Amino acid sequence: RSRRNFRSRVATYQASMAELLFLACASFTAQNSLATASSLKSLRRSQQSTSSQPTAISPKRLFTRSTGLISKFNASSAEKAFFGNKSFAVVPQTASQSSSFSITCESDNRPISEERTGKNEIVMKFGGSSVMNAERIREVAELMKAHLRYQPVLVLSAMGKTTNNLLAAGDKALAEGIVDIAAVRELHFKTCAELGISTEDIEPLLDELQKLLTGISLIKELSPKTRDYLVSFGERMSVRVFARYMNDKVGVPAVFIDAFDLGMRTTDDYMNAEVDPKTYPLIKKNMEERRASGDLRLPVVTGFIGKDQGGNITTLGRGGSDLTASVIGAALGVKEIQVWKDVDGIMTTDPRIVKAAQPVPSVSFEEAAELAYFGANILHPLAIIPAMRSDLPVRVKNSYDAHHPGTLIVRERHFGDRLLTAMTMKRNVTVVDIFSTRMLGQSGFLAEVFDVFRNNGVSVDVVATSEVSISLTLDQRQAAKHLDAIVPELEKWSTVEVHSGKSIISLVGNVTRSSEILRKVFETLSENDIRVEMMSQGASKVNISFCVDDELAVKCVNELHSKFFPSVVAAAHPEAVSA
Repeated sequence: RSRRNFRSRVATYQASMAELLFLACASFTAQNSLATASSLKSLRRSQQSTSSQPTAISPKRLFTRSTGLISKFNASSAEKAFFGNKSFAVVPQTASQSSSFSITCESDNRPISEERTGKNEIVMKFGGSSVMNAERIREVAELMKAHLRYQPVLVLSAMGKTTNNLLAAGDKALAEGIVDIAAVRELHFKTCAELGISTEDIEPLLDELQKLLTGISLIKELSPKTRDYLVSFGERMSVRVFARYMNDKVGVPAVFIDAFDLGMRTTDDYMNAEVDPKTYPLIKKNMEERRASGDLRLPVVTGFIGKDQGGNITTLGRGGSDLTASVIGAALGVKEIQVWKDVDGIMTTDPRIVKAAQPVPSVSFEEAAELAYFGANILHPLAIIPAMRSDLPVRVKNSYDAHHPGTLIVRERHFGDRLLTAMTMKRNVTVVDIFSTRMLGQSGFLAEVFDVFRNNGVSVDVVATSEVSISLTLDQRQAAKHLDAIVPELEKWSTVEVHSGKSIISLVGNVTRSSEILRKVFETLSENDIRVEMMSQGASKVNISFCVDDELAVKCVNELHSKFFPSVVAAAHPEAVSA
């Protein structure tokens, strides 16, 4: 029939299959007739006898395995049709004596015979800014729909500023004896109202939170253990809101899971707990039991929190939700861990400092750890470790720009022609210079020096040594807190000089070409009259770091960036498990 008749007749088709799934990819030629609504219905009746192998689709048969509605199908131009939550591109093609139309499922291009096995293939983690309000939750829900064929495990942070609001409520209850959860309640109730969902899943938690704060106000105690319990409400409410929205409005079966119920076990180092090795087999066992029982609902898991051996709620510290995703991914052996942020992955440097900063297509685990430690606030170094041990790729993506490929973190990668991957700047650093002739030819001297820092609980960033001196750096917080105790101990056998107001510039990249890198660095610094205080090549062999004055740091990074990354070059991006 003509294209016009096709448009008018193919209007709606409601399938009746139980599973929300569409795995079809077909093309057909329209010569004498095209698929009509009646032919679709007749196909549905005969599906049981259809082979599971890919077959040629005749003009009067369109193979579907979907629930949902055909809402639009315009074959006269490049259009889209929607079967349930799946999107198809309909592209007319010119052919001799006929008109043909290529129909491609854009969000699911697997072979028609491939079925979902229930095995979780990816873990997707979204931070607080990605679920900060109803609008963002809708966006994340759309992303989840596009990835359902990979049976994802979803990990969520608390919504927006909820964690800060919870801590503020705790401090207010402690200092003033006032219980105030208005900010927390308002955000979550407003979000539920805008999403059109019930608040019944979060109301018990809000009542529990009210009682906790009342207790804090009465006993005047807010220990690290209690703080962990307090901030856990953010993640626990976040997953409940999202799961309810997926179930009630999106039509995707979902279940909220507190991470400790999935098996997340930690030490009792409250506010900065470490993951117990028992966690991995526990998570694997629990997820396998869910699959065995036929439970293929989307798991929506709390990030950041766990429980110690005593059953007390703990938090994983900075980067805790990223670490949760990495741990779950390693436990399940997924194909990829995706960490969705509000930036286009890892950048060549901080775009707030250098406007011409560029996204980096891929980095190694070692490079990512160095960048994170020295100021690239994308992933915490600890969050990478479980994925690195299991050799699982981690992809950093932008939830505000889902089409951007992001950055892929892998064990090894090719550098190509670029000398550097990225550079970072860490400000407000203190340099400590230690001079002593006792160092010359003496064993154990370095051990004595670092024992002083260890005994005072101080972590050193960068170290450089010579025959009679050691230079090292401390961040401002540690320097302010501990230097008054450390310097007198060091002065018992050495001369000590302290230089504050410095910045560490770290260059991460192909250090096998360190001579070329250093030549370009010193040429640039010399041209701009920037003096280097100290320099160190990391033992990792991917990092060269040096110190400059704080007031010259921004200029230094901009000048170096223009030399190493002179223009935006479109790079072939590694393939990913991505819609």
